[in-house]
Amino acid sequence: MKRIPISLLLLFGLVLHIQAQGLDTLQLKTIFHEPYLAGVRPALQGFSDDGKKIYFSWNEEHKQPTVRYEVELTGKNLKKSEDSSPGFRSESPDKRYAVTTQNGDLFITNAKGEERRLLSGLSGNEAGVVWSGDSKHIAYIMNGNVYIMGIEQPMVKQITQKGSNEPNYSVLGWGLGNQKLIVSQTDNSELKEVFFPRYVEKFVQPGGSRRGFGNVTLSVINISDNKKSELFSGVYRLGARGVSPSERYFMVDRTDVAQKKRELMMYDFSSSTMSTLFADSTQGWMSGHTASFGINTDLVLFTSERDGWNHLYTINPDGSGIRQLTKGNFEVDWHAWLSDNSILYASTEVDPGERHLYTMVLSSGVVRQITSTEAYRESFRLSPDRKHVVYERTFWNQPEDLYAINLLNYKEEIRLTNSVPDRFGNIGWQVPEYHRFTGRDGSTMLSMSVFKPQNMKPDTKYPVIVFVHGAGSLQNVYKGWSNSYWREYLFHQYLNQQGYVVIEVDYRHSLGYGRKFREDVTNWMGRYELEDIIDGLDRVGAAGYADLDRVGIYGGSYGGFMSLYAVSNAPDRIHAAAALRAVTNWENYFWANPGYTWPRLGHPDVDSLNYKLSSPLSYADTLSRPVYILHGLIDDNVGFQDAVQYVERLIQTGNERFDMMMYPSERHSFVDPDAWYDEYRRMFYFFEKEVKRKAEE
Repeated sequence: MKRIPISLLLLFGLVLHIQAQGLDTLQLKTIFHEPYLAGVRPALQGFSDDGKKIYFSWNEEHKQPTVRYEVELTGKNLKKSEDSSPGFRSESPDKRYAVTTQNGDLFITNAKGEERRLLSGLSGNEAGVVWSGDSKHIAYIMNGNVYIMGIEQPMVKQITQKGSNEPNYSVLGWGLGNQKLIVSQTDNSELKEVFFPRYVEKFVQPGGSRRGFGNVTLSVINISDNKKSELFSGVYRLGARGVSPSERYFMVDRTDVAQKKRELMMYDFSSSTMSTLFADSTQGWMSGHTASFGINTDLVLFTSERDGWNHLYTINPDGSGIRQLTKGNFEVDWHAWLSDNSILYASTEVDPGERHLYTMVLSSGVVRQITSTEAYRESFRLSPDRKHVVYERTFWNQPEDLYAINLLNYKEEIRLTNSVPDRFGNIGWQVPEYHRFTGRDGSTMLSMSVFKPQNMKPDTKYPVIVFVHGAGSLQNVYKGWSNSYWREYLFHQYLNQQGYVVIEVDYRHSLGYGRKFREDVTNWMGRYELEDIIDGLDRVGAAGYADLDRVGIYGGSYGGFMSLYAVSNAPDRIHAAAALRAVTNWENYFWANPGYTWPRLGHPDVDSLNYKLSSPLSYADTLSRPVYILHGLIDDNVGFQDAVQYVERLIQTGNERFDMMMYPSERHSFVDPDAWYDEYRRMFYFFEKEVKRKAEE
């Protein structure tokens, strides 16, 4: 009998083990390849015309692309939808008509979508439909100019005559019935062109695009004689805007490009005057402010951080009677009118890691919490009849599904979808620990999640991987499955299986923790974030199971920036860094995205020190720990230039402890599962070599 070598038996056993694992196990490939372990998350698309059901995108095969489904708001009759994908639809104020567009033409139907007829088949694409308050006219844009059209009395009239080099118009609203229009123009001719070349085509494509803020001009036009009067012009960010129910007022929420100064402005059609209703300013930058008129009243509901937290206020359109509705060390991050005397809102009042819904009666100030289950809720949408609210809900290791509340009888949350595949429950998931603790300054409260290794042994210390979320201004430590970083969530569970502790800290700059928490990083990004991460490491280190002599760090975008910043500025605490699509030179990012960088660091021509202090490129000369640079070659958010400049600096300083991988056909957010897998496979083995092996040295 011929004997089989032991090595072949071992190899054969390994193959059988891999085959037995299949899709119901957590492997690097199953994290990134279809069908997805956690399934495809359902995404709300909208409500049916009768308000009895919702449409959402999903794929029950847990693959991309998704298709359209529908389900009743009672949670019954979930099925694939036979309706076509929702296109543009604008309903008249009196609910009698709806205008839709198809192939650049305008069509009108009754409110049920029936009796469809062509409104306009003129040459040129019609778009930007806005109804007059009396539902008798629409304004729209064709070839960059403003037109109005009668609905019951057929007529078409061109309102503007722009020059060939003049910017296109947009219609923002009607005033005083069908007498006046608010329009805007944005001149982008002075914007700087930046380039993100593409290399995988036959010839290299330059990939140029113009970035920045154009000059905005807001004007009012009299319909009777087409006379236009300018209200203001300048380089601004325009936020919430709209016409009041009485059609007397037009409101616009305006901030400067650096987001240091906010003005809630009101134009009175009857007196042709514009005034500042509410103003706020800061040394940091504004975030999360909104404003809206009531349903049938000109009362304004708005949010402001003027007391340090994002709270709700009301004010009359003449600037009188300002009233703060919510108050405390918590954030209101979504709200809606239910009636002229009641509102619905979501806040962090219970805990920053949770979101609960509340109703408030304005006349009495009575507040009622209408959710009680410990969970994180987001992506709220109020039905057009204001009888239901639909949202995503998640909790630890329970990926988000769609839920609804009947606001006329809110006894319970109604689960609308159950989209997680059965095999997901067969995996032994670790439940993360959620920590709230005080940072080194004795006053800043921090949030941290901790994933512990599986089957931990007593008196054993495990290497640590720090994950740093991207965006800077984002919350990712909460009591639920990460919507923004679900692949990373799975990867962290995989690292647990391989004997790593994984932590994530919502560092200062993150959202959900008040104005000061976010703005502390102004003019020097990296300094306080690193302090908070190290405070998180010290907390798990004190528990006795984390080996703080073996610490790796990784993240993408802002997380990649922080990984490189941390490994350079705290090499005694961070021993290896993997930086994905990282900003290494914030001046590059200013020209690619001044809307993000200007509020935080100022202008590089004026505030160059802020850019030097914040950029990992400034510290590359003294880098003493190993780093891995991974970047999409055609990234048009954080350009590949950042990776090139950083690696060139390492080469010129004689650094030999770095590696680099580029992905020729990937942008900032990867699309190809093979690219995702390759990136994280390389990163995993980098940590195996540079972090875990330190125990053997």
